[in-house]
Amino acid sequence: MLNTAEVELWPGGLLRAHRGRDARILARASRVLRRKRDGRYLAARLPEGFAGLLPGWRSEPGVDAALALLQRPAPAASRRPLAVDLLPLHGLTGRLQKLGIDPDAYAQRTGLALVAEPARLSFAGLDRYRRPLWLQAGAAGGWQRMREAARRDGVVLEAISGYRSHDYQLGIFARKRSRGQQVEQILQVNAAPGYSEHHSGLALDIGAPGEPPAEESFEHTRAFAWLRENAAGHGFHMSYPRGNPHGIVYEPWHWRYEPAPAGR
Repeated sequence: MLNTAEVELWPGGLLRAHRGRDARILARASRVLRRKRDGRYLAARLPEGFAGLLPGWRSEPGVDAALALLQRPAPAASRRPLAVDLLPLHGLTGRLQKLGIDPDAYAQRTGLALVAEPARLSFAGLDRYRRPLWLQAGAAGGWQRMREAARRDGVVLEAISGYRSHDYQLGIFARKRSRGQQVEQILQVNAAPGYSEHHSGLALDIGAPGEPPAEESFEHTRAFAWLRENAAGHGFHMSYPRGNPHGIVYEPWHWRYEPAPAGR
């Protein structure tokens, strides 16, 4: 998936629509432009050209940048990991302040840094809910190898979620604020938008069949025991153990891929 500040460019075949005309367009699309702030489909690239899925889509913020990105040649295949292009962070500070979050105070209190989104993400299969799972290329390969290794040992690992955009996290906060929750209350459960490891495309929430997602009870599963013994060998490490310095609750389900240093 190609990623810009306002628009995602999905490969064809991964998105569905309920309406007849849109469904027929998506079935033939090689690329779909998807608005990040609400997930609306803007347009699809067909063999004969672009078909609009939302009136006035060409004037949407970010569409010009997205169309320009489509004109760039894809990076050449390489056995060495390529440098990851990151999206700019401009505009995020103002949006945090509108939510009532002071970025400087939050960073100082938690020790967390702002996390930029990658400009390119790789399809890593489907998650538990049959949704496309997006990760950086190295993390996608590491996850697929780790899941297969676990399967050979008789353990099933399920992806709960991977990459999440700043807009996705901002939406969580906006919805909870509209229901009357206070910012500090939300921050006990959710990282501030821009500070979640999921924005990087390197973090993955993992579950096991029959277990509720993102619950501490995951630590009592065979899947967690296997991860504790084997995940590091595949490049994954648990980000938030008990007593972590960021003040984030214990998350045995949350694992981050650490790319091998260049030259190794």
